[in-house]
Amino acid sequence: MRGLEGKTVVVAGGATGIGRGVALRLGQEGAKVVLGDLDGAGADRVAGDITEAGGVAIGVQFDLGDDESVTSLIETAVGEFKTVHGLYNCAADTSPETIVADTHVMEADLGIWRRTFEINLLGFVRTCKAVLPILLGNGGGAIVNTSSAAASLGEPTRPAYAASKAGINTLTRHIATTWGKQGVRCNSVAPGVVLTERLKENPPQELLDWASSLVRAPRLGETSDIGAAVAFLLSDDAEWVNGQVWRVDGGHEFRE
Repeated sequence: MRGLEGKTVVVAGGATGIGRGVALRLGQEGAKVVLGDLDGAGADRVAGDITEAGGVAIGVQFDLGDDESVTSLIETAVGEFKTVHGLYNCAADTSPETIVADTHVMEADLGIWRRTFEINLLGFVRTCKAVLPILLGNGGGAIVNTSSAAASLGEPTRPAYAASKAGINTLTRHIATTWGKQGVRCNSVAPGVVLTERLKENPPQELLDWASSLVRAPRLGETSDIGAAVAFLLSDDAEWVNGQVWRVDGGHEFRE
């Protein structure tokens, strides 16, 4: 893809799953990848996979919920590679203790709502706030956020998660509107059911059958599918795409 070779891209949440798939694709496209994750050892492993394949990458342990940690992630990228050209936000709190407790509003635990917003939404605000001055100093750059169909489906559970993803869509449009004329592009991807390592290791057949029945495709998603979409949105080939939420879901949800 045009405009990724030699560019530095920070992947916030790249040790496993979709983030790992995106990081690997960026490495294949010739980007210098800075992988940040709460699992620092996992980030190092993915960085090693990229370098073994002939790419350039480093792993960094960081916490999306901590201001100083986010600032340190971006500073590390600049210290290692002089600047940053792109950011992919993928990290979120999807731990069972958070997701399972995210039930309907009459039983809402406000602590779960606060935790979800602190990581899933404010975490993205932190990374964008830290990287925007660098992108503007470069004359532009690209940010891609991870959203979800949950933002618009109206599910009976996970309202805090859905609201955090709806907030990410708003954040995306805000950045595109405010700094688009200065060369900054900000878009989101909303993945469908993706067969991450965790799902492949212990596939819940009932969930997979349900998900397969909803898509207009012969298979469910792979992390490489999201990697291809994100790599395009970060590349110069997508220079006229801004403020959009792309559903990369095998045709699960149709929206104009």
